[in-house]
Formats: sequence, C-alpha cells, structure tokens
Amino acid sequence: MTENPQKMAKILYFITKSNWGGAQRHVFDLATNLSPKEFNVAVVVGGNGALKTRLDEYKIQTLTIEELTRDINTRKDLTSFLQFYKLLKKETPNILHMHSPKAGGIGALAGRLYNLTHREKIKIIYTVHGWTFNENRNLFSKTFIVIFSWFTVLLSDKVVVLGNQEKEQTNKWPLIKNKIIIIKNGIAKPSYLARTKAREFISTQIDKKITKNTLLIGTIAELHKNKGHTYIINALAEIKNNISEFIFTIIGEGEERKQLETLIKSKKLENNVFLLGQLHNAALYLKAFDIFTLTSLKEGLPYTIIEAGKAELSIIASNVGNIPDLIDDMCSGILIKPKNTCEIAESIKFLINHPEKRIEFAHNAYIKIGSEYSLSRMLEQTIKLYL
Repeated sequence: MTENPQKMAKILYFITKSNWGGAQRHVFDLATNLSPKEFNVAVVVGGNGALKTRLDEYKIQTLTIEELTRDINTRKDLTSFLQFYKLLKKETPNILHMHSPKAGGIGALAGRLYNLTHREKIKIIYTVHGWTFNENRNLFSKTFIVIFSWFTVLLSDKVVVLGNQEKEQTNKWPLIKNKIIIIKNGIAKPSYLARTKAREFISTQIDKKITKNTLLIGTIAELHKNKGHTYIINALAEIKNNISEFIFTIIGEGEERKQLETLIKSKKLENNVFLLGQLHNAALYLKAFDIFTLTSLKEGLPYTIIEAGKAELSIIASNVGNIPDLIDDMCSGILIKPKNTCEIAESIKFLINHPEKRIEFAHNAYIKIGSEYSLSRMLEQTIKLYL
C-alpha cells in the first residue's frame, strides 16, 4: 500500500506595517525562500506598502488589515483583532508566525482563542526585532510595554530573538522558561556595484559631483525617530568646518522626512546631507561609502550592518540591541552611545584622520561577520522551529 503524501504545512505570517524595514525584509526572506512543496505561505500586513508590493511580485498570498497601525488606538486595535481572528478561522494555518509588537500581541491572543475552540491547533511563534521597551519612553509607558511583551511571550509557543542581549533581558520573566531561542538574521550572498559605479549612481541621485576626494558617509535606514538620524546630522553640523569635502546620504523613507529636511536646512547642510528615499536593493550601492553609520536608539540585529560588513566598510554604530554581536569596538568598527552627538562627531573625525584604521576596521568586520549570518543558516534554524 502506498503511503499518503505528507500534508503541506500552512504558515501565516503576520506583521504590523507593510513598509520596507528590517522586520519586513525578514518576513519577505522567509516567505519567498521556503520550499513551495513543503509550505503553503500567506502574509497578513497592515496597509499597502513596499512589502506587499514585493510579495505580490513573487505571487505570495497577502491579506491586508487596513486599520492595523503601530500606534495604540483602542478602536482600531479591536477592529484589527476581530478581522485577524476571522482570517485565522478562514485560513486555518498550522503555524502562525508574528513579527513586530502589535502583530505579536494581537496574533498571540487570537491564536490562543482559536486553539481553545478548534481541534486542530496552531503553533504560535513570535519573532522579536528589538524589544519596544528599549525605546526612549517614560517609566509608565516602559512598564506597560514590559508587561505587554511578557504577556505576548506567555501566549506564544516559541519566541525568537536575534541575539544574546534580547534573551538576557527576559531572564527574570516568570512562566516563560525555555520559550525563547536565538536565531540570528542572515542574508544571501550579497551583490554590490563596484565603488566607481556606485558613487556615480549616488552622484546622479543627489545631482552633485562626487570626486575621488569626496568623503562619502552613508546609511540605510527608515526615516524614523528610532534610527537617530537627528544626532548624526547635528554631529556633522558640528564638524562641518573640519571636513574639507563630504556628503552624507540616507537611503530610506519614513514619517520623519519633513522634520529631517527642516533640520538639514536649519543647520545649513543642504549641500552636504541628502535624503535619497527608498531605493530597490539599496545594499547594491554600499561600496560607494567610505564610512557606514547606524546611529539608532533601538535595534534588533540590523541587516544593514551585516551588509556593510560584508561590503568591507568601516562602521560607526550605536551600542544597542545586538549590534555588539556584530561589531567589536575599536576592532571591527566603532560603537557609540545612543543619542550622543559628541561621540558620533569624534568617531567620524577619528576615521577621517586615521585612514589606516578605516581599512583595518573594515577588514575585521568582513572577517567577523563572514558566513555566520547567512540566509541558509537562518532558514534551516527557522524550519526546525516549524517542524
């Protein structure tokens, strides 16, 4: 007698925002790289942003909850919960994999309610892309968010964090023993434009000539307060007269654009600082930069640092989240305190005045990051979690 073929597992990914950031890229990489012979994949998103557009290109089923937003709104959150619960009953997935705090909370609660009323149970998994309580908030908000985060973990079967720091922050949380595991982000073998071609492209984007002597500093990050763009812009304003010829570019889009444009103008940096907006496959242009920065206030394990390291760039980054897993201070880059304009300025001046250290740090970052942060490893470990 011939055995019945193994039933294909259905995975429902759920993420709050459908823009393009690290968490969205994580979902995209998982959804588009799982074997279609083993997994049936659908993705639930809030809104109609770049993530949905890219998933549509790959013919991945996407489901939209229009009122799902990052900020707390009782009416919208209740509506989103009810809509998502209806989707669960309609899609009947084997695995629910949530990303981002709002999706995590709504998804975990809806998943537990579903499991109470259905014979076929859903495995509930939540990936944390940096704990929200690490953001700059008042004590009341942080306390509420810690309790909310603990409750989400409690309702989940397994919780994925991206590094040691995030796991250590939960060591004293009750009733969640053995729920939290580490799976590091990983990327496919990157492809980069040659330095000359990449700098030519940036030049066309900003409509400004970039010479061999131009110091090109850059970052790839959403225009959001958590990314700390104001601090590096203020740092560049402080040291502008100490740098003969420099350009700083931010590749990314977001809600802070108008505020950043106002800041750039007030600091008289219109000829030095440029917001390039969202660029498809932004990492392609990394080799254009002499220095890569990520001055965030909060992070998980940022893809952009992995890509910058594999592009052999000298890196200045905030000592937050799991960035210290990627960068050894003054060995494979420079770690600075978040929101510290002075440290950012001093770090940039140090790398300008010590070009040999730029080369040394860049090489060490390339060696350290190496093959440890590969897409294949991330997929393998995630699939084991699903089985």
